[in-house]
Amino acid sequence: MAMCRMIFLRRFSSISSNPLRVCVVGSGPAGFYTAEKMLKRHEAAQVDIIDRLPMPFGLVRSGVAPDHPETKIVVNQFSRVCHHERCSFFGNVMLGSSLSLPELRSLYHAVVLAYGAESDRSLGIPGEDLSGIHSAREFVWWYNGHPDCRNLELYLKNTQKVVILGQGNVALDVARILLRPTVELATTDIANHALATLQESSISYFRKVYLVGRRGPAQAACTAKELREVLGIKDLYVGISESDLLKTPADEEELKNDRIRRRVYELLSKAATSNQSSPRSDQHELHFVFFHKPDRFLDDGHGHVTAVRLEKTALRGNGSGKQIAIGTGEFQDIECEMVLKSIGYKSVPVDGLPFDHQAGVVPNVRGRVLCDTSGESAIEEGLYVCGWLKRGPTGIIATNLYCAEETVVSISEDIDRGVLVPSLPKPGRDGLLQLLDDRNVRVVPFSNWEKIDSEERRLGSLRNKPREKLATWDELLRASDTNQLC
Repeated sequence: MAMCRMIFLRRFSSISSNPLRVCVVGSGPAGFYTAEKMLKRHEAAQVDIIDRLPMPFGLVRSGVAPDHPETKIVVNQFSRVCHHERCSFFGNVMLGSSLSLPELRSLYHAVVLAYGAESDRSLGIPGEDLSGIHSAREFVWWYNGHPDCRNLELYLKNTQKVVILGQGNVALDVARILLRPTVELATTDIANHALATLQESSISYFRKVYLVGRRGPAQAACTAKELREVLGIKDLYVGISESDLLKTPADEEELKNDRIRRRVYELLSKAATSNQSSPRSDQHELHFVFFHKPDRFLDDGHGHVTAVRLEKTALRGNGSGKQIAIGTGEFQDIECEMVLKSIGYKSVPVDGLPFDHQAGVVPNVRGRVLCDTSGESAIEEGLYVCGWLKRGPTGIIATNLYCAEETVVSISEDIDRGVLVPSLPKPGRDGLLQLLDDRNVRVVPFSNWEKIDSEERRLGSLRNKPREKLATWDELLRASDTNQLC
């Protein structure tokens, strides 16, 4: 570790004796776009990216569906950032455990928090803690090989019916992975343990998936691209009630001003009218359940979910041109063996970080962290935020480009105003490595992530896959060869 610090010092000594030292926490799109823009805007800046996982790329690796390889091409751009002479990546470093936020702030002129949303919103209804109920995030992490969900207790082998609460893009991703033929998934980078489980359950049972939404087809939250993919699954029966497709004047008004929603509605209408009248006995089924919201979960007497009780809803205008779902007091039960809640991700705070628990974000003004949630409080000098932690879990990967630009502009303005003073020396990278070394933290630099990457590609080539993801902490750390940090 000491030799590593010497090499880093020699590497940067010719650039600037007192560079602007910036640390980005989180190596997903928000973190990498922030680092890239800092390097371009400030020619003397040194940027370090830390992440609690041994591997970089955040939701590009752990959230993007395995059958969407084109979306993952952005990792090539992010890798170039890490190869920049003024940038370094350090994995397996957890803020709040490996070191505290105050400690990190003392090492750098600016700290940008971009660690995203790694928890889930709660419905707050009876039975939510029953076994067989999981968040969509957990399921996505499971099939994408995230080490935190490698041992998620799923009972797919004995599951015939799955209820997915939500109709956004994540919900459609989950439905597609459950229903798509496993022979097609077998050539993607889906985690091997997930593929094996899906293959086994596909042989034993025929799955029926329900996608439940509070509102109607005119308000469906997915994009046309995602909807088209799931509707295009080979030999899939799609169930949509034609009565749900009847539009009100308020629906017409909503659709008139939203081209994406119009296209989604058209696709749903076409699927409802072009499908066979009833499914064959050997056919996978996807049912869109509109105008219903979950009321409670029912169990089998042994702590496992057996059904979801849904309340029928009706739409009411809220005065802003949108319609909200109101319960009608009518109920129905849908039997199932598993429930996946796709109702939104949630960020979690670390000690010393102001946090708006209701909104699930860090209070900020254009990326500058505020001291509290009052909206009129002082700025936390040198502390910034980007991505979902800044704006909530919304948008696509490219949304983080604009989000990062805004935060980097705020940092630049603070330098110009004298709030940040790069000429005042900060320990930066060397201080970080010294602190982590003193605490025996097994740091995984980018060069060691490349060893993991190489091993995953090698294993994948043996199975005609782009990569075979290492999905446990032990496998990842062993492959990274962390005893040879340089």
